[in-house]
Amino acid sequence: QVQLVESGGGLVQAGGSLKLSCAASGRTITNYAMAWFRQAPGKAREFVAGFTWTGGITYVESVKGRFTITRDNAKNTVYLLMNSLTPEDTAVYYCAIDRTYRRTWLSTRSADYDYWGQGTQVTVSS
Repeated sequence: QVQLVESGGGLVQAGGSLKLSCAASGRTITNYAMAWFRQAPGKAREFVAGFTWTGGITYVESVKGRFTITRDNAKNTVYLLMNSLTPEDTAVYYCAIDRTYRRTWLSTRSADYDYWGQGTQVTVSS
């Protein structure tokens, strides 16, 4: 059974930093793409950052230069370091793992991910 367990959200002032973690079990992250999505109140879920199974990285334009996605293969865990946070980053953040074994590109569509973490709230105050 695949399970993703997130941690690390919280309340931070604008300009601050947070680091999210997503520990996977039941599926090896070096064989599947993994991604972070977020959903703000009243908005659709959006792709934030992700890894292909080979380690290629993609970011949504709005977080480039501020967010860094990393992974620890030994721990089967993916991280999202978020710096220079703004109130516009306020959302519930979800990690997700691709449904396709060794997909050759990184999908930014939530429908291509079949297991999700429980979500962690990130709130940035101004």
